[in-house]
Amino acid sequence: MIAPVILAGLNVGYFGLTPDGLPDLASIDAATAAAAKVILVSHYFGLARSLANVRQWCDDRRIALIEDCAHCYFGNAGERPIGAWGDYCTASLAKFLPFSEGGLLASAKHAIGDLGMQPQGLKAQLKGVVDVLEMAARYRRLTGLDVFINAMLKLRRTPQRASDADTMTPLVVTEESMMRDCDMARIKLAPLWTTHLLRSVLPRGGIIVRRQRNFSRYAEHFRKIEGARQLVAVGDPGWDNTAPYVFPLWVEDADRVYAATRQLRLPIFRWDRIWPGTPVREGDAGPQWSRHVLQLLCHQNLDDEDIDAISMTLRDLINASNAPSPTVPPHHPNERHPSCQLTT
Repeated sequence: MIAPVILAGLNVGYFGLTPDGLPDLASIDAATAAAAKVILVSHYFGLARSLANVRQWCDDRRIALIEDCAHCYFGNAGERPIGAWGDYCTASLAKFLPFSEGGLLASAKHAIGDLGMQPQGLKAQLKGVVDVLEMAARYRRLTGLDVFINAMLKLRRTPQRASDADTMTPLVVTEESMMRDCDMARIKLAPLWTTHLLRSVLPRGGIIVRRQRNFSRYAEHFRKIEGARQLVAVGDPGWDNTAPYVFPLWVEDADRVYAATRQLRLPIFRWDRIWPGTPVREGDAGPQWSRHVLQLLCHQNLDDEDIDAISMTLRDLINASNAPSPTVPPHHPNERHPSCQLTT
């Protein structure tokens, strides 16, 4: 969110988050509010909430509101449909539909003119088709064709080097690396033909129901467990009128548990890279979430067996951190005992 603002030549201000994920408007000092032109507010975890207070705060100060719906695509945010609170809203199609790329800019208040986007070339268009077929075949969505397509695609694949997720090599977070990861090279390119086609023909009616079902099944697994708690429970405001993106689970021993989930390639992640120089504010829930909240995907194509397998594996990892530590035998003071390693 920060890199594009810097690349646009603008200045960034910060606000804290309340425990329910809404902006802590009291954390914005008067000077910053007076200078601000735009505020970007996100619906976290796909569990949208009313932005009535934020909308009023912006109107009182003539500040434009961008409603970030990257984790939302369906349903309501309190009294209004998702995306209708902001002067503008943005969304990410690939988080809910089987697209290889594609974002959305919309507004309930303003006309959006021609953005001057350029059509992508034939090579990119054909690659987009192949990417969609590869994704569908990998997850066995093309009945009778999966084996054939996977065999054909295997011929063109090249071995990939181990990623950080594979090796768990600690990432050094610098502004330079964060800026490099923000790929703005395609900002003027129009979405692929496949994106337009799939967006118009794919059914969506069951997405909300299936995602809510998966959320509820996770909730049953983690209703009572030592060392973890549900950040949002079934029945809390915001969960029943949207299609949850993830199930957020607060884990006490999150560093060790998360490292183990990455090694096992579970569909679990967290926000563990914070922009350098982000101010530390008392009572700000954001930094605590970035470390302790593990996000379990609620994707509509996960079935009950998937949810159960993910949950039981994660429960075992959490329970392992609650087990009594073994007795450490005496050792020489100068000896580096394995149980005395520091973890940062």
